[in-house]
Amino acid sequence: MKPQLFLSFLIVALFISATMAQNGASPQDLSRKPVRVLLVIAHPDDEYEMAGTVYRISKELFGTVDQVIITDGEAGYRYSSLAVPYYGVDLTDEAVGRSRLPGIRREEARHAGKILGIRHQWFLNEKDDQFTLDAADSLHRSWHEGRILQALEKRLAKGHYDFVFVLLPSEQTHGEHKAASILALKAIEYLPEAQRPIVLGAQAGGGDPAPYAWLSGYPLTVAASVKPKFQFDRNIRFGYQESLSYQIVVDWVIAEHKSQGLFQTRCLQDRFENFWLFALNRNSADREAESLFAAIAAGPERTTKIGSAESAKPH
Repeated sequence: MKPQLFLSFLIVALFISATMAQNGASPQDLSRKPVRVLLVIAHPDDEYEMAGTVYRISKELFGTVDQVIITDGEAGYRYSSLAVPYYGVDLTDEAVGRSRLPGIRREEARHAGKILGIRHQWFLNEKDDQFTLDAADSLHRSWHEGRILQALEKRLAKGHYDFVFVLLPSEQTHGEHKAASILALKAIEYLPEAQRPIVLGAQAGGGDPAPYAWLSGYPLTVAASVKPKFQFDRNIRFGYQESLSYQIVVDWVIAEHKSQGLFQTRCLQDRFENFWLFALNRNSADREAESLFAAIAAGPERTTKIGSAESAKPH
């Protein structure tokens, strides 16, 4: 190589290295294959549980995030009082609410999805019947289980996802949340093991959540640990004078679901997005998920593996 050409090459290389160092990136970061994630949730607004993580993946790591929403959200009419003058229709009347809310909540989900960088959303429009703690109410009474499984299998086959996020099916959560997660796990189990995406259960809350116990009668819900493996701190500070946090993004998402008045009270409520790996996953899942969350952690915003002192540092 001629001396002049070599010198030009060296200057360019040094410039790229300095730029990556300034931005907290490494050559491995730039060559990392963008991750593909599918969310499987029961209701429009359930993406709240992992909103900060999704934003980080899609908007800042240039990954792909898609979403399947199983129900039409019609049972949310009970909390729609504030939205009555906004939408100009009495959504608190059960007949009116059940008729009009599915369309309204689809649009709200689309707006929230745009904020989070969700590429595609599929609405299965199963009946959102009523609040229950029993997953069987949905699986065996309200929903068409075979149809949902077929839709999920189709999405998994076409999407070639690396990860699937569901809501953690804990005992105290909504029965439809549990049912959605059970069906996602079942659809993944049907795949050949080598083709299965890694599935994680998400739950927003405090930094030290209660131990998770799997659902009796549903062995697919067994997790690899009782405590979460990873967490995303929505309140980590960054930007000018460290004045910003991902709580702002989460609040943007909450504000889009205007028909759900009670949901609006979750602004600034849950600092952490906690993630559990399911036992269904392959042996390498822990290492692969750790790699994903390490990528999320790179830069001024950090996601930490449970056990790191950084995860509990006050701000």
